Amino acid sequence: MTNIFCVRAEFGTYTQHFLNGKYAAIGWLPNNDLSSVATKEELYPLYKSAYPNDISNVVIGQQVGQISRFLFDIAEGDYVIVPDSNTDLLYYGIVQASPYQYVKQPSDSCPYCHRLNIDWNVKPVRRSEFTVPFQNTMRSSLTVFKVNHSTNFFSVIGRHDLVPAIEQKVETTYYEAVLERILSLDAREFEILITHILTALGFEGSEHTGKVADGGVDATGELNVANMAKIKLFVQAKRYQRGNKIDANTVKQLRANIPAGGQGAFITTADFQKKAFDVALEPGFPRIGLINGEQLVDILAEHWAKIPDDFQEKLNLKIGLVSG
Repeated sequence: MTNIFCVRAEFGTYTQHFLNGKYAAIGWLPNNDLSSVATKEELYPLYKSAYPNDISNVVIGQQVGQISRFLFDIAEGDYVIVPDSNTDLLYYGIVQASPYQYVKQPSDSCPYCHRLNIDWNVKPVRRSEFTVPFQNTMRSSLTVFKVNHSTNFFSVIGRHDLVPAIEQKVETTYYEAVLERILSLDAREFEILITHILTALGFEGSEHTGKVADGGVDATGELNVANMAKIKLFVQAKRYQRGNKIDANTVKQLRANIPAGGQGAFITTADFQKKAFDVALEPGFPRIGLINGEQLVDILAEHWAKIPDDFQEKLNLKIGLVSG
């Protein structure tokens, strides 16, 4: 089985170093060549000696666990993901033979001594191309961790041969079934459902503002994150049949309706053309999050219990199906 891991590069600081040097790296225990270490247990005395101020068993266990994962769990043929400094982008590569190297004095400006040989794909993948559960997994605060949702990952990067046929069929059937029920709503009901989803996500004052098919803003809401940050969101919702793809010009029309300081979201039951993603994240303009049909299903499933009863009845979805 091919596994997937994430190895962070100090908030993207060393991502380009990873790519240019064809490696992934960690910086713990810089004075210890770990090539002769055979077990996780051998790492504990090394770690405690190097970091005597770390006296918490919880902290020590977490850090040693990450070092062990890097050394022993990541194997030849596995995939490694590294986020870019622009967190909307992810790079991925394949672990090569004889992966571990100890580089005591790196020739590049990345100080991390423990390295794995990686054949990186030089073109990044947008985080927004993945399902919501996959994106949630990538929020882990750990530096080295295993990534779940391999079916989605391999589908996005075009390696369908690594996904069992039965898993592809189950995933496709699941999304099609839920989207069919969402598409049974009329345009106005769909837009109001989006306001309920915004409320379930934590947006205050979410309201339906647009007219059906007006090409502008359909809903607004404000997210207050524990008084640390506020986001004013302007949303357009489009109920299109599967197979349709929203173009860049349509996303630009939404962008023109977002005032300074606001952000946008374009939510659809269909999908987006590639150029639409470029417009949505174009520097110097309000950021627009693009949510396609499958991602909409993920969000609805995650927050199903917070959707009003009348819409639950209208959609007529079993909780087991929605959250499955």
